[in-house]
Amino acid sequence: MIEEKFDAIVVGAGMAGNAAALTLAQRGLKVLQLERGEYSGSKNVQGAILYADMLEKLIPDFREDAPLERHLVEQRFWMMDDRSHTGLHYRSDDFNEEKPNRYTIIRAQFDKWFSQKVREAGATVLCETTVTELAQDAYGKVIGVRTDRADGEIHADVVVLAEGVNGLLGTRAHLRERPKPDKVALAVKEMHFLPRETIEARFNLKGDEGVVIEAAGTISRGMTGMGFIYANKECISLGIGCLVSDFQRTGETPYGLLDRFKRHPSVAPLIEGSEVKEYAAHLIPEGGFKAIPQLYGEGWVVVGDAAQLNNAIHREGSNLAMTSGRIAAEAIFQVKSRKDPMTADNLSLYKTMLDQSFVIKDLKKYKDMPALMHTQSQSFFLTYPELVSRAMQNFLRVDGTPKVEKEKTTFRSFIKARSWSGLFGDAFRLARAWR
Repeated sequence: MIEEKFDAIVVGAGMAGNAAALTLAQRGLKVLQLERGEYSGSKNVQGAILYADMLEKLIPDFREDAPLERHLVEQRFWMMDDRSHTGLHYRSDDFNEEKPNRYTIIRAQFDKWFSQKVREAGATVLCETTVTELAQDAYGKVIGVRTDRADGEIHADVVVLAEGVNGLLGTRAHLRERPKPDKVALAVKEMHFLPRETIEARFNLKGDEGVVIEAAGTISRGMTGMGFIYANKECISLGIGCLVSDFQRTGETPYGLLDRFKRHPSVAPLIEGSEVKEYAAHLIPEGGFKAIPQLYGEGWVVVGDAAQLNNAIHREGSNLAMTSGRIAAEAIFQVKSRKDPMTADNLSLYKTMLDQSFVIKDLKKYKDMPALMHTQSQSFFLTYPELVSRAMQNFLRVDGTPKVEKEKTTFRSFIKARSWSGLFGDAFRLARAWR
């Protein structure tokens, strides 16, 4: 057994784990971070969006050497049927600012860089180390971890669980329940490599400008899910995800959805001629506010995806992860500074601080949206996209039919598909869940 005792052990080296370990080390605490991968990010091949404000609070000068891809100047939203999309997009030259607000990143590169910052701050980082279970005393208080290393048990005053959405440590120790299939999405992603100039021409970009496309509609086959396309410097991140419970119910396959999405007439030209070098699947928490588990206990706190902290409506995960990791570390530091024990009562400070942040406020605002999207998935992800597409084509096609007849045809199609009560009911439920 490693005789050395730490102030804190952080399990996991993703966004939340690195944020927690970095903050703790910056405050002068003795920190051990454990990661089962060969290095931080080695299990993570997907592209992602980085929110600068959250990272700036941790590393103010991150732009000097962080492996950033493109800063985002445009966001597109697509409502898709099988042959078309109806789009909304926002683009502004204001985003070409000195310190951009959002970036695309490749997680394998970025997480490795982030982990190096944790080491530089003074934390001990052990990779290729799997934590097999939490160590608890006779009263159930977490006092450390057990690993697959010969050293065995390692002790600390507090353990930060940043093990991801499907982490088993907390559930094995009966600290929280395993996420249910209707609270977790399975996303599959590919990296399509193209020359930089080709990407910039296809997406109307110049320099390090970037664009993100988020898509919903018949691409998810009536299931609750979305597709996405991120433009990086020399590759395109493309993927789609749906609730695990929907995959179970329908028998659809993730790779089948991805293949159909890639072949869509609106998507295929963007990736034509590309070389696919990487493919990955990833679980994403989708339960929102009502799925948040117990966040703290005797000698432990949970952060990031493991705490179901993901804003599915705005597709924000990394910023919530980094913020929760930082806040957990700040709470632990305050308890440590008072020389108080890491009891549940004292660690409740973490939840108090998190409740006061944008993380819980945003999740609480949309607390009813996950259930609405799940129960009304056929309407929102199948019926309405098809109706909107037909309406747009009817509006734009000039064929000698009087406009008043076209309007009546469109109106009747909506009534026939959803009925008066259905239309008003959908609008009411959506407005209520969005409030």
